[in-house]
Amino acid sequence: MATKLLIVLPLALAAAACSSDNAVPERAEGGEHIDCAVAGSAQLKPVCAVERVEAEGRLELVVHHPDGAFRRFSVMTDGSGLVAADGAQAAITRLDGDRLDVTLGADRYVFPARRKPDAREPKPAR
Repeated sequence: MATKLLIVLPLALAAAACSSDNAVPERAEGGEHIDCAVAGSAQLKPVCAVERVEAEGRLELVVHHPDGAFRRFSVMTDGSGLVAADGAQAAITRLDGDRLDVTLGADRYVFPARRKPDAREPKPAR
């Protein structure tokens, strides 16, 4: 009986150690970070990483969440801001000084922004 306990205890400790490795990091990996509030959080924190990619000749921003989730946005060439690059939900954007506030579903992002002199107003949600 004692032998069984000695074998079970190390296995239980190993399983507990593995589960702590699955903890969500406080900040997404990446070089450039923006303030975000994801999964319905009300508090904006600089924990989302932004990756710039070119897709079909257009600039896209991929925003990585700390939990591994991500959102893709297309940068509009007319200066009107960002639109969701995939999914059925439309992004709601609002320019506030030097910040572009973007809400998509339960997620909110704040991007640094500068208004072009000839830019159109950001498109309202559908």
